[in-house]
Amino acid sequence: MAQTTLPLSYPPSPLAVRAWSTDISYWLNNSLPTGYQNQSSAWFFGGENVTFRGYGVGTLDGNGQAWYDFVNGQSNYPRRPHAITIFNTHNSLFDGLRFVQSQMWTMTISHSTHTVLQSLYINSTSSTRSPARNTDGADTIFSSSITFRNLTIANGDDSIALKANSTNILIEDCTFHRGLGVAIGSIGQYPGQFETVENVTARRIRGVGIRHAGYVKTWTGQQVGYPPNGGGGGLGFARNVTFEDFTIEGATDSAFAISQCTTFSGAAGDCDSSLFQLRDFHFGPVMGTLASGNTKVASLQCSKAAPCRGVEITGVDLRLANGTAAGQYLCSGVEGTSGFNCTGTACVGGSAAGGC
Repeated sequence: MAQTTLPLSYPPSPLAVRAWSTDISYWLNNSLPTGYQNQSSAWFFGGENVTFRGYGVGTLDGNGQAWYDFVNGQSNYPRRPHAITIFNTHNSLFDGLRFVQSQMWTMTISHSTHTVLQSLYINSTSSTRSPARNTDGADTIFSSSITFRNLTIANGDDSIALKANSTNILIEDCTFHRGLGVAIGSIGQYPGQFETVENVTARRIRGVGIRHAGYVKTWTGQQVGYPPNGGGGGLGFARNVTFEDFTIEGATDSAFAISQCTTFSGAAGDCDSSLFQLRDFHFGPVMGTLASGNTKVASLQCSKAAPCRGVEITGVDLRLANGTAAGQYLCSGVEGTSGFNCTGTACVGGSAAGGC
């Protein structure tokens, strides 16, 4: 796969850069709990009718390389802070900001409504052998009517992830490099707790060297451990989700994926036990190339305890570099397909990223 150059504007003025310190001990003792998944944050920011502009140069530097090296690939290290939590924010605009080397997740939009995030640049990539794991570009939690427009994201985890009680979310005209793609979840982590994701549209998305165009991940129906690295047994649904007009280059796994077998704690749960319902998913059109050896258009591993219903995939034009058309549609526990026929069985195994 040919190398790509991330679009960078002129270097920001030093006065436009605000950097978090690399005093890891300080942050482990002083990061602020977010109230979800035992996560924490370096900064809570919020308000009503806020306009926060960076004019293409305003930069928040998390000095994340210190964290990538410190955790050395360990997932969800306790008290490792998100760069910023946009909390209790309504009718607001975030425009023209730059985020580089975020400590963990870059932006967590929590308990917020009617907010637009546009023309943002996010680059959280590692320069050493330590991976930039858990560096999500943006996550929504308990939020509604959130728009992401014209974002450029390069990172080592979900490009954008929509978690518990995210509704009426629009993602459009974005470019994602290297990450896992647009994610629904993970969700269903808290036993007996009812959560939803509903009315989601991601459109006109370009993905370069990403894992998936879009994917869904729920925890199994059996609790194994506790958040952030364990859980399961949650209830609820995700429905009315549309991923359309995607162009992908060198995707390393299936363009679209569903896994209801998420587990982190090392003990695999029953992948057919989740009662979290997935229905009315519309994937495509999608065009572009898959990485060498990958011929999967979709891998849909749904729980037999609550099968996926109403999955539609249309307008597929995906090829390998040699021109071979991708044609695998792997399915388990799927009822009511449209626009495609299943060609095989989806793999089953504990996963945090929509696969085995």
